Amino acid sequence: MPTDRANPTDAAWQSGWLQTARACHSPNFGARPAGVRIDLLVIHSISLPPGCYGGPEVEQLFTNQLDWAAHPYFEQIRGLEVSAHFFIRRSGELVQFVDTDARAWHAGASCWRGRGQCNDDSIGIELEGLEGDRFEAAQYATLASLCTRLGERYPIAHIAGHEHIAPGRKQDPGPGFDWSELQTRLGWSTGCFPRDTPSSPAVPG
Repeated sequence: MPTDRANPTDAAWQSGWLQTARACHSPNFGARPAGVRIDLLVIHSISLPPGCYGGPEVEQLFTNQLDWAAHPYFEQIRGLEVSAHFFIRRSGELVQFVDTDARAWHAGASCWRGRGQCNDDSIGIELEGLEGDRFEAAQYATLASLCTRLGERYPIAHIAGHEHIAPGRKQDPGPGFDWSELQTRLGWSTGCFPRDTPSSPAVPG
């Protein structure tokens, strides 16, 4: 289960950087409000161009280095300045963009557990994938390990998808994400998870 308080002296961390993740520093972050309680993990999915995996484009987007002319889709997001704390590739590789003690720009207009502005008190985790598609076993393994580490460092009490904190505006990670798989791997209480998640992915195998 998540801990009741932060553990900033954990040897797995250097400040808010997890040592098992590959660091790829994003300029898109800011300070969290004073006294904020970091107790929410937000799960996202992303691929650039949509449905294309394994390339450098997501990292380029989060570091403001994406070539907007490289693909027609990029014109739709031209000038976007966003980030997440973590990105989990299809292989299970873990990349970190923002210090977890800082505020990443992943949630946008959002509300969860009676609080708005979820960027203020959450940690954003992007999975390489497309809304509605399934995710890889390696990604669940890395995600569960990451959530465990975060639960040891911060008083994590909630995990939600982008679709839950911004309903009607966002649909990720979508019906292909297996919430029961994550819960089983973590062994955390059902109260930590959204109530409306299906027991298994609602997409064909």
